[in-house]
Amino acid sequence: MTGLSGLKMDANIVVLGTDNVGKSALTVRFLTRRFIGEYGDIETIYSHSVSVDGRELSLNIWDSPYSPQDITSGGSAAMCEKRLQWADGFVLVYSICDRASFNMVARLVQSIKAAKGDFLGQEKMPIAIVGNKRDLHHRRTVMAEEGRLLALASDCQFYEVSAAENYHGVLMVFHGLVGHVRESRRRSAAVKKAGIKGIVKSMSAVFARRRTDSL
Repeated sequence: MTGLSGLKMDANIVVLGTDNVGKSALTVRFLTRRFIGEYGDIETIYSHSVSVDGRELSLNIWDSPYSPQDITSGGSAAMCEKRLQWADGFVLVYSICDRASFNMVARLVQSIKAAKGDFLGQEKMPIAIVGNKRDLHHRRTVMAEEGRLLALASDCQFYEVSAAENYHGVLMVFHGLVGHVRESRRRSAAVKKAGIKGIVKSMSAVFARRRTDSL
């Protein structure tokens, strides 16, 4: 990253969810505006330049076929830690037609927050919870209110989209998350700056007392 005051920054986003919820379709829809319904289990990190609020952004999106159970059950620990350390934010996807995928997202939120606490302390990890396949409302098993309540309780963003039918909704997911990543970095920078100022002030006070004692 070139700095918050510069014209360009980088952001790393990890997309997670169970099989067949549309993780790759969501990602490719954002990157290309096109909808592709079928994908193989291919791990991919996409790099894409976008403009958000007039700021040029290099966005890296890790779309991985690895199961979310890797995180929630402790499997593939090295890979889990790599993803968690790499990410600036997460997109957690479930299908509104699949209750089990929603339950997994709820578990993922808590697991990510707990794991990232080891790296970030009290700093908030930007997370977007996304209910996909809104076009299949006639097969809905997860109500929108359930997604909103989960996001509210876990301090995450929430979106319901149809990667198949609507590009704008998908665009809002990634732009919204990037905005939260930027805000998180601003808060982190402010905390660090305040901490440095406090140290300098304390050291100045110590030196001032020493000078006074020596007179």
